[in-house]
Formats: sequence, C-alpha cells, structure tokens
Amino acid sequence: MELVVGLDEAGRGPVLGPLVVGICSLPKADLRLLEQQGVRDSKELKSARRAELEHWFRQQCEQRGWFGTTVSLSAERIDLALQDQGLNMLEVEGFQEAIEQLPVKQHVSIIADACDVNAERFSQRIVSGLEHWPWEDSSMHSEHKADRNHLVVAMASILAKEERERAMGTMQERVGFPIGSGYPSDPTTKQALDGLCQQSEIDADVRWGWATVERFWQTHRDGDTPKRGQQRTVQQRLFQP
Repeated sequence: MELVVGLDEAGRGPVLGPLVVGICSLPKADLRLLEQQGVRDSKELKSARRAELEHWFRQQCEQRGWFGTTVSLSAERIDLALQDQGLNMLEVEGFQEAIEQLPVKQHVSIIADACDVNAERFSQRIVSGLEHWPWEDSSMHSEHKADRNHLVVAMASILAKEERERAMGTMQERVGFPIGSGYPSDPTTKQALDGLCQQSEIDADVRWGWATVERFWQTHRDGDTPKRGQQRTVQQRLFQP
C-alpha cells in the first residue's frame, strides 16, 4: 500500500510563540476523502473550520489508521538557531524530526512545503539527516506553495496551525493579558510587547532575536537588547528610570 505524507509549518514569521511543523500520512487511495471533506490550505480557512477539519482528521486516524502529529520549535530554539545555523536549517531539523515519527517508513511519497528558495536543496538537506534513508520504494519532494497544490500538505498545514493556536492560547493564559496572533503587524501583539519585554527580563516565549524586539527595546528600554543564552552586560542589568 502506497502512503502519501504531507509536511508544512505554521508560525515562521511571528515574534511570539513556536514555529510548528505538521505532518500527516494516509493511503494514496484516501486522498479523495480529503477533497470530499473540503480540506484546503490553513491560511484559506477560518478558525472554526480548521478545528472541525482537525477533529475529523483525528477520527480518521482512529478509524482508518491515518497518522498525524506536530513538532514545536520553541522561541528559545529559534533564537539560538538565528545565532548559529539560521532559520532555514532549523526548519530542516523540524521537518526531519517530524518525518522520523512516521510509523511506516517504506512505500511512502513525502511532499513538503519548501521554505528554502531552492526547493530541491531543501529536500536534500532533509533526507541527508534521516536515519536509514533512502527508505524502500520511497521518495522525497519539496515545492513552493505545496499547501495549495497538494491536499495532504494542506492537511499538515491545518494540524500545524491548530497546534500553534493552542500554544498561543496557553501563553496568553499564562501571562494574563491579550497577546494577539504573535505577528509583528498585529496591533494587539505590538501592545503586548510592553508587558512581555520588561527591563528585568524578556518573556521566554518571545523571539528575542527578532528585529521587532530590537526596535522595541531601543525605543522603550535601556541598554543593549538581551541575547538569548548570553550573559547580560552591566548596562543591561541596571534599571534606569
């Protein structure tokens, strides 16, 4: 039985929260069920509809043996990657970690939404880190806008988006004030930075290395912007009213 696997991410651009990779796997013959259910790229769906489709997909996992899961890359991990290998390579790692969780690793056709401008390079980087690749009768293909062109990737995008939304909800509940979508252009997120980026510390779920945080700090706080994993300078530790 040939299986199709879709991979996509949600949350590459926000200043808050994780980058989430979604993956799903199902028999090629079942792709028609995704079409019949109205699966589309998560960006084209409202929140309530995404939730309905995720619930439906989980039912199919139980009833038809489909598979789906997510891998969350924390704000801290994103910051450390920016200081070292870069966001594209971190995303490669996230896709690898998701693929390694597949319960069946033979007779699979993997399709990924490419973040790299060079889609073929993105594929090669992913498979270079997979254990025992090449798998029997299996292939790996990446392309831009795969979430629009392949239903299995669209379904993966829904899983990723819903998991990220839950993470943002958990963060908002923890901090106790509205944080918005986490995107730099969101007015609620902009306003939330005042509570998330204190002189004494920056919240753990903020991406400290984002230019958005750098600009906010330069305008509203004193000293150099803190760097994740690096000891703060004397100037950074001092509070100047």
